[in-house]
Amino acid sequence: QVQLVESGGGLMQPGDSLRLSCAASGGTFSRYDMGWFRQAPGKDREFVAAITKSGRTTYYTDSVKGRCTISRDNAKNTVSLQMNSLKPEDTAVYYCAAGVQPYWRDGLPKTGYDYWGQGTQVTVSS
Repeated sequence: QVQLVESGGGLMQPGDSLRLSCAASGGTFSRYDMGWFRQAPGKDREFVAAITKSGRTTYYTDSVKGRCTISRDNAKNTVSLQMNSLKPEDTAVYYCAAGVQPYWRDGLPKTGYDYWGQGTQVTVSS
């Protein structure tokens, strides 16, 4: 059983930068692909980014490509999401997720994650 705890959310202004972190415990971190998802009020949860077990390959949804960077540290059991040039539409609860073998949809590893964190709120507003 893997436990995931996100941190780093907050109230930000448009154009700001933010780094979200997710700490994993209770499992062998390097066995899991890691993903970041978000859910805005009244909307379905959506895929944001993912990184493979080794950290060599990353994936991003189009709306954050070029603004966000996902990274992981397998020695520290953490995965991070650096978000730059924040926009009001980035406002959401952000979740990290771990999956041994995520499933692909629309060319991205969007589903099939085994474990989820509790989420951290990111609000972007002027």
